[in-house]
Amino acid sequence: MSDLFTTIETPIAKYEQPLGLFINNEFVKGVSGKTFETINPTTEKPITSVYEANEKDVDIAVAAARKAFEGSWSKVTPTERGRMLAKLADLFERDSDILSSIESLDNGKAFVMAKGDVANAAGCLRYYAGYADKIHGQTIDQNSESLTYTRHEPVGVCGQIIPWNFPLLMWSWKIGPAIATGCTVIIKTAEQTPLSGLYAAKLIKEAGFPPGVINIISGFGRVAGAAISSHMDIDKVAFTGSTMVGRTILQAAAKSNLKKVTLELGGKSPNIVFNDADIDNAISWSNFGIFFNHGQCCCAGSRILVQEDIHDQFVARFKERAAKNQLGNPFEMGTFQGPQVSQLQFDRIMEYINHGKQGGATVALGGERHGTEGYFIQPTVFTDVTSDMKIAQEEIFGPVVTIQKFKDEEEAIKIGNDTCYGLAAAVHTKNVNTAIRVSNAIKAGTVWINAYNMISYQAPFGGFKQSGLGRELGSYALENYTQVKTVHYRLGDALFA
Repeated sequence: MSDLFTTIETPIAKYEQPLGLFINNEFVKGVSGKTFETINPTTEKPITSVYEANEKDVDIAVAAARKAFEGSWSKVTPTERGRMLAKLADLFERDSDILSSIESLDNGKAFVMAKGDVANAAGCLRYYAGYADKIHGQTIDQNSESLTYTRHEPVGVCGQIIPWNFPLLMWSWKIGPAIATGCTVIIKTAEQTPLSGLYAAKLIKEAGFPPGVINIISGFGRVAGAAISSHMDIDKVAFTGSTMVGRTILQAAAKSNLKKVTLELGGKSPNIVFNDADIDNAISWSNFGIFFNHGQCCCAGSRILVQEDIHDQFVARFKERAAKNQLGNPFEMGTFQGPQVSQLQFDRIMEYINHGKQGGATVALGGERHGTEGYFIQPTVFTDVTSDMKIAQEEIFGPVVTIQKFKDEEEAIKIGNDTCYGLAAAVHTKNVNTAIRVSNAIKAGTVWINAYNMISYQAPFGGFKQSGLGRELGSYALENYTQVKTVHYRLGDALFA
């Protein structure tokens, strides 16, 4: 094998892993020649090393994307763009076991969950494949002597920075609408989880995309991410990650060429359970809402608000349900919760847990490390929580949930809205009027009723307040990747007087 590829064997699949940067349809070494390790969070041992992109590599990738945008890609019909995206979706499904294995190895998520991610990623790509030849403007009846119409033109070269919690899913969320609208792309994968994005890059070439249309680089946010955010020849940047980093990207975009920006950021989502809720259903969805993907979800239901009449019963039964979540090796059958993604993330979560203990909250369940190897944390439930506590205000991004008591609908809404975030929420009730009133009053981009975490690529996703700008998914995402041009065509012969 060359130093641009290595063979990796997982309990599910043996495959060839690319290590280089994917630029202009080829895997190449970084300009500096530097590499960095990616760590298996289950064993805390290195998996392999990949090449690290710096500012010069970003320049090279942008030049390739610009050349493709103004050259070969501009001549590809919308129908053909859709065919390539659909082919890429087919290849995701063909290599589902390999892609899922990489996610479990590199991210630590349970293999069965990773399989779901890959299926959803393929579905997302195929969804936007169907939109590629359906992007159109309007004709406007202005007067009898003119023809006025609008065109939705691709915004251009797009820099996309994706997170480590759903590497392939976020890859597809960014690629799908950008390619459907005719843009070209440079994606920076998260430094914690670069492997699945690089393997997916192999499939780009196989799907028939011209060189330079999609470029995938591995690197660190402070170098490669910063270079993308401030690059003068990138027309739009999309970022999914923390609110703090989102602010930095927005500032860099403004200070450079005022590029378009979409941000899908953090959350501290309320999960509101009323007295009349189906308590079995509410407990099941609340467990899934916080502990799915090890709690590493921006929209996790990390604040459960329970009406006072059923509070004690809910807490007792929720503890029993959470204690049944199986922690362990992602490749073992039955595993629901794997390790946190990195030592840094593990330490950060444990710091929040310790802060909760010292701040007056009660540990009703968990609160400790699980095992002695790997970045495993027990499902943790805090009670006796007040809204002014750090654990009730800040995004923990781990398997940690707070439970608060509320008296009535008014108080539930007040507590629910009492953070700087507004990404998601849920309402559990059998009363339709209550469900609609509360979901309308909660300041969040997505509200689930009697469910949680039911995200679909057909429906828009994004946040209010400090949870972001713009929307991912659905037809709404297409607006992020087009510019609207108005054309006035004078039909009459009269001269302007």
